[in-house]
Amino acid sequence: MSERTEQIIETLVESFWPILQAGLEFTIPLALISFVLGLILAFFTALARMSKFKLFSWPARFYVWIIRGTPLLVQLFIIFFGLPSVGVTLDGFPAAVIGFTLNVGAYNSEIIRAALQSIPKGQWEAADSIGMTRRQALRRIIVPQAVRVAVPPLSNSFIGLVKDTSLAAIITVPEMLQVTQRINAVKYEGLWLYIEVALIYLIFSTVLSTLQGYLERRYDRYVSH
Repeated sequence: MSERTEQIIETLVESFWPILQAGLEFTIPLALISFVLGLILAFFTALARMSKFKLFSWPARFYVWIIRGTPLLVQLFIIFFGLPSVGVTLDGFPAAVIGFTLNVGAYNSEIIRAALQSIPKGQWEAADSIGMTRRQALRRIIVPQAVRVAVPPLSNSFIGLVKDTSLAAIITVPEMLQVTQRINAVKYEGLWLYIEVALIYLIFSTVLSTLQGYLERRYDRYVSH
């Protein structure tokens, strides 16, 4: 084994744990927090978009239109670099949470809206015939069925969000990509270090895809009963 090869292997071994640690401490928590908050935002946005009242549906449409029509990186820049000019200064992590929450909330609201609308109208009518209010029908009949429809696209959305968190490196969040950049600034092994961080992202995505398959099978069994 040449001295050069030994040097590359040594760099990769030394950098593996710091990069993985950044993933466990920042990348995954950032994705989880943003996704959960975004899911809540998406649910109410979907309901607002489906509302007959324009007071609710128009702001929801405007929000989805703005977020879907602009790049995520630009949204993060506005929050982190733009807001200080109007007196609102945020650290990198909360700024990233807000940016990812708003972004994933808009996209997931379309998934949830499609899932809710996929439930036949007869289900609403049946609930109404037995005296359920609209809220009771939504909670007891519509949402449980819609969840099964929404699980695959929402799971894909979460996996995509985990990869998108690499953009947070630009606004100073010390997630995996930024840690890799710091190591590269010392070791000058960009090719191998960036391949290494790509493989760690791939490991995360594979684990999440496995969990996605488990959730889909579980909801399939639930429906079959």
